[in-house]
Amino acid sequence: MDRRKSLKAIALGTLASGVLLDSCKPKETPSATGSAAPVDNAGAAKGVDRQPEEIAHFKKVTSETFFTPHELSTITVLGDIIIPRDEVSGNASDAGVPEFIEFIVKDMPEHQTPMRGGLRWLDMHSHRRFEKSFTDCTADQRISIVDEIAYPKKAKPEVTQGVAFFNLMRDLTSTGFYTSQIGVKDIGYAGNQPNQWNGVPAEVLAQYGLAYTEKEEKECVRYD
Repeated sequence: MDRRKSLKAIALGTLASGVLLDSCKPKETPSATGSAAPVDNAGAAKGVDRQPEEIAHFKKVTSETFFTPHELSTITVLGDIIIPRDEVSGNASDAGVPEFIEFIVKDMPEHQTPMRGGLRWLDMHSHRRFEKSFTDCTADQRISIVDEIAYPKKAKPEVTQGVAFFNLMRDLTSTGFYTSQIGVKDIGYAGNQPNQWNGVPAEVLAQYGLAYTEKEEKECVRYD
């Protein structure tokens, strides 16, 4: 199993977590580009009737900025490691995951300290190992750091904080990705599709001693 498949399998498993359940509120809608970024008008998407307090909360959340440019850059790099681009679909940032996480930490403030603290830990750990921030590391150096914290059962005690951060980051990344248009297409979900039915098969009718009448045969539409 390659890295994308293994990380994707882990990511899909997080969809049943509280992160997804708590964050699936009617405050966001996929954009035209397929991302899970929140809608950009307080009136909400068509067909959504919001209470005044919901509109006020939405305006407040979308008018603020939580992450610094460097923090958001780190989230983008790390998210694309968790769900990279391949021949099937785009990566996490293509699906608008950084914007999704920015929105979620403001909508669910309990994630702010773990995310900011985790991002700081990641840079400090990167400086200890390579004397530069995580975003300034080479691709191989980044992966070596991720390998230390992505697998809890294999992780060393001294990187416990990094493991906790990566678990949260992976949950948020997978939730943002697999609730976007890109993510839905990635797992092959087609939704309700029209079908064509030629009636009960002849062998099933014969089994129960039944048959269509000549009138029914003539009047029923058949598909070849």
